[in-house]
Amino acid sequence: MTDDRRSWPPETFDRIYADSGDPWNFHTSTYEREKYAATLAALPAQRFAAGFEIGCSIGVLTRQLALRCDTLLAVDVAQAALDAARRNCAGLAQVWIGRLHVPGEWPDQRFDLIVLSEVLYFLSPADVARTAERTAASLSPGGVALLVNWTGPTDSPCTGDEAAGLFMVASVAALTPALQQRRPRYRLDLLRRGS
Repeated sequence: MTDDRRSWPPETFDRIYADSGDPWNFHTSTYEREKYAATLAALPAQRFAAGFEIGCSIGVLTRQLALRCDTLLAVDVAQAALDAARRNCAGLAQVWIGRLHVPGEWPDQRFDLIVLSEVLYFLSPADVARTAERTAASLSPGGVALLVNWTGPTDSPCTGDEAAGLFMVASVAALTPALQQRRPRYRLDLLRRGS
């Protein structure tokens, strides 16, 4: 039996951002503020040479990650989100914001930090697996991938728990769980590449 679930296309996110400049209330939500604090606290180092944030949205978390990275590549598929991210990260010379449709498009460089915060469940199971494989291949030895997934009900192709599980299965040969935390509405999974 084949799984015919499909990743949400970029046009879906374009429509979401056309309806609201901050559709998930990143600037004002207590949930988001507390989740960002937990995300940053889960990082195993105070400083990273090269970071990659997939699904940066309007750049609220991007701005906070940038303070921990010498360079940070932040990508999304929605142009309106990217425009807002550029405004939110103005003055941060170490941040490069661009449009990429992951996993089909992927940067040709190595990172010691890759962050996928509330983005994996918008992908099909096959695309989650491909993203995991590309993440593992792009991490420098000793580098980490941080997955943050909403665990509540969703109309996306995967649940947060399913997406995290699929990612870990697809990357098991290269990445080892270093930290797993479950909060009331989300989970954090930190995976480390061997040296």
